[in-house]
Amino acid sequence: MTSYRIKIASCQFAVGKSIRRNARTISRFLHQAKKAHAHLVHFPECALSGYCGFDRDSTDNLDWPLLHDEMKKIMQLTARLKLWVVLGSTHRLTWPHKPHNSLYLLNPRGKIVDRYDKRFCTESDLCYFSPGNRFVVFSLNGVKCALLICFDLRFPEIYRALQKLHVNCIFQSFYNARQDGPSLHTHIMRQTMQGHAANNYFWISMVNSSAYYSPYPSCFIQPDGKIARQLRFHRPDMMINTVDLKQKFYDPMRPFRDLAMTGTLSNGPKINDPRSSRTDIL
Repeated sequence: MTSYRIKIASCQFAVGKSIRRNARTISRFLHQAKKAHAHLVHFPECALSGYCGFDRDSTDNLDWPLLHDEMKKIMQLTARLKLWVVLGSTHRLTWPHKPHNSLYLLNPRGKIVDRYDKRFCTESDLCYFSPGNRFVVFSLNGVKCALLICFDLRFPEIYRALQKLHVNCIFQSFYNARQDGPSLHTHIMRQTMQGHAANNYFWISMVNSSAYYSPYPSCFIQPDGKIARQLRFHRPDMMINTVDLKQKFYDPMRPFRDLAMTGTLSNGPKINDPRSSRTDIL
C-alpha cells in the first residue's frame, strides 16, 4: 500500500577539502538516519568531494581514485542500511571537459539510480564545472521528487517546469559557506525558497554546508511556504521531517495556477466595457 509519506533526514556539516573526513561524517549521519527510521538522507552540495573554488583551487588536484573508493564505501553502507541517499559530489567527465557538480541518487540496494548535474552554474562555477541539461525526477512512496543544486534557485522557470511535471518535493543542496562574513544570502536564500515552495506547492528540503562562515542554515519548508524547522548556524546536525501528501496547506493559487502557467495572466470572465478599456477617464 502506498503511504504518500517520506521521512527525510536533512544533514549539514562543514564540508571540506578532505574526502576521507567528509566520507566519515557522511557515514555517521547515515547510521543516525537509520536509527531515526528515515527513508531518505539528504546531504549538501559537493558533500563528498569538497567544492572546487572554495575547498580547492582546481579540479586538477582532486584525488579521483580516492573519491571513487570512498563513494563505493558509501554505496555499500547505503545498501547495508537500506536507505535512499541524495549525495553531493563532483562527477568526472572525459578530458578536456570540466566535471559536473552533481547529486547522486542512491537506492536502498546501494546503486546509483540517477545523477542530477547542476544546470545553472555561477560565473565562478563555470571555471571549474560543466553545467548539466536535464531534470532528475523520481517517486518514493508515492511522492514525486526532484533534485536541484544551489544557484538553480535563481531561476523560477525551473520550478514552474517541475510543477508542470507534478513534482511534490524538492531536495535542493547548497554550499554557501567559508565566506568572509554575513552577506545578502542570509536575507534572500531561504526566503526565495519559501516563495518557490508557496508558489508551486512544493515540500522542500534545503541543506547547506555549516562551515564557518555560512550565511544561513539548512531548513525544511512546507508547501505553504512556512519554514517548519531549521538547524542552527555553523553546527553539524541532522533534522528529521516528514513529507505527507495527505496533509493540506493554504494554497490560494490552486484554482488559478494552471491558468497562469499556460500564459493567461488574469482570471475571471472577460468583459466588454468601454469604461474598462478607456484609461483616460474617471
